[in-house]
Amino acid sequence: MMTIAPGENNQVALLIMTGNTEASPAERMVAGARRAITCDMVERALTSGAFAPIVVSTNDPALVRLLTRYPVTVELDPAGESFHFGTRLRALVEKYGLRKVFYMGGGSGPLISVEQMSSIAEELRLADRLLITNNFYSTDFAAFTPTYVLETITLPEADNDLGWQLGEVVGLPIHELPRTAATQLDVDTPTDLMTLSGHPDLGPHTRAYLDSLELDTSHIRRAMSYLVDRDAEVLVAGRVSATTWAYLERETACRVRLFAEERGMRASGRQARGEVRSLLGYLLDQVGVEKFFAILAEMSQAIFLDTRVLFAHRRIWPPAADRFASDLRQPEAIADPFVRDLTMAAMNAPVPVVLGGHSLVAGGLYALVETAWATSGVDLPAHLVPPG
Repeated sequence: MMTIAPGENNQVALLIMTGNTEASPAERMVAGARRAITCDMVERALTSGAFAPIVVSTNDPALVRLLTRYPVTVELDPAGESFHFGTRLRALVEKYGLRKVFYMGGGSGPLISVEQMSSIAEELRLADRLLITNNFYSTDFAAFTPTYVLETITLPEADNDLGWQLGEVVGLPIHELPRTAATQLDVDTPTDLMTLSGHPDLGPHTRAYLDSLELDTSHIRRAMSYLVDRDAEVLVAGRVSATTWAYLERETACRVRLFAEERGMRASGRQARGEVRSLLGYLLDQVGVEKFFAILAEMSQAIFLDTRVLFAHRRIWPPAADRFASDLRQPEAIADPFVRDLTMAAMNAPVPVVLGGHSLVAGGLYALVETAWATSGVDLPAHLVPPG
């Protein structure tokens, strides 16, 4: 691995931070995908020639070993220290004298192209003050300069708040990238692997890894087919943004029935205070899991459900092992009885039900819509929002 000197003012550094946990088989599955995505991002960055230096920070010794083949610098997180995103980001910027930084989370950008990375680097290279981000309100990656502004903000515990701090608090000029699967999909859960698996723009390492898993994505393929069906109605429920709703209205052929609930429930502290309330959650409380899905199936041919809102409504937060096993439709691996019953009812529903977290009803939908059009063979215009 190379040793790097502090960068010159016009150099753009790529800083990838990949954190993995492997407490359960499902978590190990996601960790493997994030390793593969990181390798693809490193190769794209090297191909672009736009970044110097390239630094990867991780808690994952297996990823460190994989990256020895590349001319990049790898930082293993200090053992025994609790991880704080903002503190770690600032420490790495200071250690390597970075002035202009393109930060990427390890699961973000699995579909980003060499050309897109090069364009971001060039825009940042020419700027004195700038923030380029995939999502100002919930950041997965951000390119910014000058980096000394990190000294003036409340360093965020997670990367989601980085764009807000740099744009709203510091006042850097903001360039929010167009919302596509490439900019919005961030791999956090097994559902993200399934929604990603059919996309034509996967990198070679990610493609090979996902193929090796032999995931059963039949329910996702069935649900996805309705996105390009003019006669279908699809139900989407959870922490859905207005931007995502507009995208679905513009880019799908189907009708969309939307239940948008509890956006920002974690960041606002509502979940921690037990204040989350869900209309669908109240329905579920009244009728039980089987009738719940039967009712939703009367309204749609496919369901995309952010289950975390339902969990928070019931004032539970199952461990990642249970949440991920639910996403994978593996009820036998779920300890929590409610999560197990909900998962089994979804599997037995009369229409395909896709379970997941926030990313399912955000970047995951972008990926599924793009994949549906690319693979369906359907030749008709997308359902456009009428003028006015």
